[in-house]
Amino acid sequence: MLLTGLGIVLGQFFPLFYKNLDDPTFNQYLLYLIIILFVAFLLSMIISMRLLLNYAKPVDDITSVVTKISKGQPVEWANHPYLHFYEDDLSIAVKEISETMEKMSTKRSVEKDRLKTLIESMGSGLLMFGRGGAVSLVNGMFRKTFGFEDVEIIGRTVNSIGLPTEIEALIEEVFMTEQGQETRFSTEVEGKSATYSVYGAPVIGNHGNWLGIVVVIHDITELIHLEEVRKDFVANVSHELRTPVTSIKGFAETLLSGAMEDREVRKNFLEIIHKESERLHSLIDDLLVLSGVERAEFKLEFTDVHVNRVIEEAIQLVSVTVKEKNMKIIFQPSSEIVVEGDAGRLIQVLVNLLSNALAYSQEGKEVRVCIEKTREQVIIIVEDEGIGIEASQLPRLFERFYRVDQARSRESGGTGLGLAIVKHLIEAHNGSVEVYSKPSVGTAFYVKLPIKQE
Repeated sequence: MLLTGLGIVLGQFFPLFYKNLDDPTFNQYLLYLIIILFVAFLLSMIISMRLLLNYAKPVDDITSVVTKISKGQPVEWANHPYLHFYEDDLSIAVKEISETMEKMSTKRSVEKDRLKTLIESMGSGLLMFGRGGAVSLVNGMFRKTFGFEDVEIIGRTVNSIGLPTEIEALIEEVFMTEQGQETRFSTEVEGKSATYSVYGAPVIGNHGNWLGIVVVIHDITELIHLEEVRKDFVANVSHELRTPVTSIKGFAETLLSGAMEDREVRKNFLEIIHKESERLHSLIDDLLVLSGVERAEFKLEFTDVHVNRVIEEAIQLVSVTVKEKNMKIIFQPSSEIVVEGDAGRLIQVLVNLLSNALAYSQEGKEVRVCIEKTREQVIIIVEDEGIGIEASQLPRLFERFYRVDQARSRESGGTGLGLAIVKHLIEAHNGSVEVYSKPSVGTAFYVKLPIKQE
């Protein structure tokens, strides 16, 4: 319609220049004119589209990119070839913003993963409450400690979780006072007594606003046990030292008071003083040995050790006691067995075990020593026919100064440190020691040593 109208308008001026044209020529002219106008129209449309694309397409692409950025979605610039090659200020600025946001998002994600890993790998239980009093964060150690592995507690309040009353009271106290609180309590976990230290503190934002509270729970069972062991050790050492020192002092004072004039009394008292001094010397030696073994810098001198020879030397060292008690040590050397170890320390281990077996056996009994070998280790068994040990006492047998029979042990001159030394020396060899016993039947110690040290 537009072209026809334009042709009619222009056609009105044609007769002014060519008044004598016939109708066919005039029609032909009109046709050419319409064609030219149509072509011009198409060219103008194409040019308009190109201009529209040049100015509108970047805006659409930038709008798409900004929309993705606002939603936190990653932007792949390879999928936007026009923006990739178009270098106007707006495109460059949007691209820099997108890259910066992606870097910040990646960094935030890495930091979040690190924080999550740190919280989950903590050796202490962690529990965090939000401003409204609901659980907002909990780590795996807390779930494991209180049995919440299969229970979802995020979003629950403190009273609906089922925590020990001591923890609930502490959390409520922190909420009320907005100050840090600390407590300690004991409970039964998997049939064993456990002690925990709980610390709760408010979480305050940078502007002083209240964000909630955090509760940290430490398992201090081992620390409490070590503290008790230390106290027992000090008390036992004091007692063990006081006994011989008191005897030596008492008999020495008696001699100085005039008893030394009697030859027979003097001899008896001096023998007692000598016996007590020997006991005191043994106690100090064992304490020094045990202290040395427990030091971090303690090292063994590993060599190829012939097990038969070590056992024979240990038997020779206790031969005097064997004769005094009219006992026998039965040992049948097996085929040559060699382990990697410290010969001197292994002899010390066997002497302690043999001395125990002799001390807690009646006269005329037998002590048997035998060797068993597996693919990776050698087992030395020391078995006696002594008084035996109650099952309830076996777990404490390797504690320092622990005695099954106090009277018999003191009478035999034992320090109560022999088995503790045995345990530490065998563990230093990367081995283990086990004990099996039955009252009135006897006791057997199994010393397991690796053939080759790692």
